[in-house]
Amino acid sequence: MTARPTGLQKAGLYAWAALLGVQLLWYTMYPPVSIPAWVALLITVPPLLLPLLALRNITRALLWVGILALFYFCHGVAEAWSSTGDRWLAFVELALCLLLIGTLGAGVRKR
Repeated sequence: MTARPTGLQKAGLYAWAALLGVQLLWYTMYPPVSIPAWVALLITVPPLLLPLLALRNITRALLWVGILALFYFCHGVAEAWSSTGDRWLAFVELALCLLLIGTLGAGVRKR
């Protein structure tokens, strides 16, 4: 039996889904020049799907996503620094990663 997600956990779940959506949007709107778009999607989307294996325990799934979000945060910083046309997506990715990591920290601090 799974417990109902708290408000912070719901925010984390929404940020997780939005981060997945940003990856899909990013590589369909702005395909990479050096590799095919499907390769970029194959690199960025499956890691965000792995925590679905732990979804019975929402806290554990969000912890996995929070750890993964650190890599997406680094990606967002690099893209915000170097890109021009898709810089806005990098800032959205950064905001979602910060929201996701912040909900994890606030959830631990709340206990």
